Amino acid sequence: MKRPLLLAVDADPGSLARIEHELTRRFGSDYLVRGESSGAAAQATLEQAATRGEPVALVLADPWLDDVPGTELLAEVRLLHPEAGRAFLVPWGAWAHRQTAEAILRAMSRGEINYYVLKPWTTPDELFLRTVSEFVQAWTRTVVDGRREVVVIGAARDGRGHEVRSLLSRNGIPHAYLDRGTAEAVRVLHAVDGPAPDGASGPLVVWLAALGGQVLVDPTDTEVLTAWGIRTSLEPEDRDVDLLVIGAGPAGLAASVYGSSEGLKVLCLEEHALGGQAGTSSLIRNYLGFSRGLSGADLAQRGFQQAWVFGARFVLGRKVTGLMAHHPAGSGFRAEIEGAGWVDAKAVVLASGVAYRRLGVPALEALTGSGVYYGANVSEAHGLAGSHVVIVGGGNSAGQAALHLQRYAADVTIVIRTPDLSETMSQYLIDEIGASPRITVVPNAEVVGGEGDGWLSQVVVADRDSGKQTTLDADGLFVMIGAAPHTQWLPEPVLRDKWGFVVTGADVAEAGPPAATWPLPRPPLPHETSVPGLFAVGDVRSGSVKRVASAVGEGSVVVSEVHRYLSLSPAPSPGPAPAPTPAPGPGPARSRSDG
Repeated sequence: MKRPLLLAVDADPGSLARIEHELTRRFGSDYLVRGESSGAAAQATLEQAATRGEPVALVLADPWLDDVPGTELLAEVRLLHPEAGRAFLVPWGAWAHRQTAEAILRAMSRGEINYYVLKPWTTPDELFLRTVSEFVQAWTRTVVDGRREVVVIGAARDGRGHEVRSLLSRNGIPHAYLDRGTAEAVRVLHAVDGPAPDGASGPLVVWLAALGGQVLVDPTDTEVLTAWGIRTSLEPEDRDVDLLVIGAGPAGLAASVYGSSEGLKVLCLEEHALGGQAGTSSLIRNYLGFSRGLSGADLAQRGFQQAWVFGARFVLGRKVTGLMAHHPAGSGFRAEIEGAGWVDAKAVVLASGVAYRRLGVPALEALTGSGVYYGANVSEAHGLAGSHVVIVGGGNSAGQAALHLQRYAADVTIVIRTPDLSETMSQYLIDEIGASPRITVVPNAEVVGGEGDGWLSQVVVADRDSGKQTTLDADGLFVMIGAAPHTQWLPEPVLRDKWGFVVTGADVAEAGPPAATWPLPRPPLPHETSVPGLFAVGDVRSGSVKRVASAVGEGSVVVSEVHRYLSLSPAPSPGPAPAPTPAPGPGPARSRSDG
């Protein structure tokens, strides 16, 4: 691949010279650094790069160029080079300049820029270089070639390939997916002595280039995770813990961080992947402390690493199938783990989140993983370049997915049941969607049908008032119509509301039977369920606010309640001796398509 371009545009010769000097000194050996003093010259450079297929990693532009406004220039970058980072170049103190501040806010709200960069005023200017480095690092995660940490090679439209891409993306594993038969895929397969290197068909190959070059052929999810170093089986020391956390979404990760940092022996079990539903979000911009935004997978990975360095242990790909309290008054729990035996815990935090609601259209259900996806799974974006995409749903996740997918797709259609997006989506996302020429919103409608020969080709949309049906070409359908809690497996004494969400705190005491069997003289703690010592946080909890920040807050607060519960509870009595359990093998992890 040719050296990626770092382009700076500034009409001030002195400022432009400093910017070029700083960029060249730090990035010049690996990137092509170029400065332009006018918007017109920059446009010509960008158009030439697009024509030649040359990569552009970052474009920095002063918002007040004399000929072409910086906003207009960067909006063009968004179309010509959708992967490139885009930022305003502003001088120190610009935050006090109302016109500049308003330009930054307006451009960010419309998705025309990712952020702003303060112009260097000294050398070396490490703040400038750090900001640029973050943009460059984010861009490198989008590069699709054979020089990535993990390379997956499979058919262009393969259901199993989709599952593996989803698994890697949601667990924060950097990777690239190469279509079989392409020159790069052939080169890699020959280099690693992979099967059927020259064919357009053949087994799915996963090459762990960064981990000694191990090659996996048609691996299970568990084999992929294990090869990367993520634990998928329980060890003897995992069998007896202070706190068992079920679920590794934002709430579960927060509980693991705070529990382990406060001295508890914590085990976190996750059936699918880190991050829960939040892990599928392409960009979360309203989470405190991340003004440029971050993906759900990045947020989950940060939480996982933070908990890990405090001593929390994680096991992925394992489903909790049963939970038993050793005594009604609260003296510990035994959790049954599918394919892995049991775990004893003094307290349990349920943070299992929710499962995506299904469309219920048989023709589309049959194409799940073959053009039909549940959740905002951004790993499919590259494979849908130039395609027609339909999104069902009007929440923030749907908006984030639309903005991400429109960088690749020829067009994106959002189908919503309501008259507009105002009731269900944040205004900043509505503004960006309204500004995009590639996104169309179809209100007051629902998807009622579709078809495809092995892969989705069309969806049928019906107007909810008139019933009139319209057929849309669609290579990808992303369904984000809400979710329901997966709580049927919980024991009967755990009180749930009519939708299946777990009731906690004061609501337990007010609910009446079967909550009248609450066994303790004290009232339930705020996040405690109708079973003492079992707590529920995040989306699975009745009455929770379905936001990442709220889930993190509940996961952190619940740990203080766990400490209080442990201080008030009698010493746990040993549970009944478990029946002999065969040594668990790795076993297959359930994929997202298993529901």
